Amino acid sequence: MLMRLVPPELLVRLERSTDWIEAGIALGVAIGLYILCAALARMIARRIEPHCAHLGPTFTPHVRPLVRHGLATLLVGIATAVWPTGTTANIVLACVMGWALAMVANHLLRGVSIPLWATVPLSILIFVMLLSGSTGGITPLAQMMDSVGLQLGKSRISLLDVTSVAAIGVGLFGAVRLANRVLARSISRSRGLDATQKLLAEKLAGIAIIAAAFFFGIDVLGIDLTAFAVFSGALGLAVGFGLQKTVGNLIAGIILLLDRSIKPGDVIVVGDSFGWVNKIGVRAVSVITRDGKEHLIPNENLMTQEVENWSYSDRNVRIHIPVGIAYDSDLDLAQKLMMQAALESPRVLKDPKPNVWLTGYGDNSVDHEILAWIADPEAGVGNVKSDVLGRLWHLFRDHGVTIPFPQRVVHMAKPPADD
Repeated sequence: MLMRLVPPELLVRLERSTDWIEAGIALGVAIGLYILCAALARMIARRIEPHCAHLGPTFTPHVRPLVRHGLATLLVGIATAVWPTGTTANIVLACVMGWALAMVANHLLRGVSIPLWATVPLSILIFVMLLSGSTGGITPLAQMMDSVGLQLGKSRISLLDVTSVAAIGVGLFGAVRLANRVLARSISRSRGLDATQKLLAEKLAGIAIIAAAFFFGIDVLGIDLTAFAVFSGALGLAVGFGLQKTVGNLIAGIILLLDRSIKPGDVIVVGDSFGWVNKIGVRAVSVITRDGKEHLIPNENLMTQEVENWSYSDRNVRIHIPVGIAYDSDLDLAQKLMMQAALESPRVLKDPKPNVWLTGYGDNSVDHEILAWIADPEAGVGNVKSDVLGRLWHLFRDHGVTIPFPQRVVHMAKPPADD
């Protein structure tokens, strides 16, 4: 009876004002939940950040925002489910939840070094889809995007198809990077594998993750695998001709890791390249020289060319240091001083003990050779020779041993007498 006495216009105004009041209350609830999540994220992130260091330096700054927006997505999502659907308050909560989930995706992808131009569109897409789903409009949105397309022969490519492929591609790319980092951390902490086996396990795990992501994306997009049958012949020819070297280097790299003939840290000589192996990649082996130059040698070259591995079975390497003394020097004293200079050098091993050999009688000197062993060839060979020769110079000078220099004797013939 009372409702009949109230004018209809006043009832509409009352309903609208009540709806906006509920929307304001919902917004206040969402803000309060976000403040709570920010406080919780500060405490939780302190415990999580040390365990995320292995994911890379770019991931650690995103841990706290990930925790904050993740908790906000959970709590605001619960509030959205509790609030009656179809109201303005429910739409406000859905907007906040969509924004929180979009920020989770953005920080997660940015943490694995996905560029900003790829993460922002995906975040916007997640926000729009979640908001549309909460308001019951995701089906009209999908139909609208599907209506915009391009006909290519018998196939039709719509805006929905392009958007789906781009979103799934970026998401899978980020998931592959994150999975590779997690697996690399797990493998590196394994105590039952040596460095070479760990590297091989990382390579094989990376290939397996990429293959799994590829087939998962095909399944999610609903692409029939028989559609690739047309391209199988062309792909085989491409691998046989254009990608022959690439596939050969990939297989050669796996073989090098399997037979452990070359490992990271080994000191090798390939042609004119001398240095220590820094990394065995998919295509090439990185060799760093003593000059700081990094040589990228294709894996196939290490399989087909002669390679000197100074640390294959034993890291001890013997170096030869030639020394010459004058003919009028005390031979026994000079050899004793050579041994002393070698033993005093910090990088020369005491066991095996260095030796001094008399190698020959030269034109101007008695030739010797100091044979010294070192256990760290990656630190260089020339600096050991320089250190030994420098010490020997002072010892020779202090004990009167002469280092010769080239000499020539000129005989002056008398001119013939005049008749």
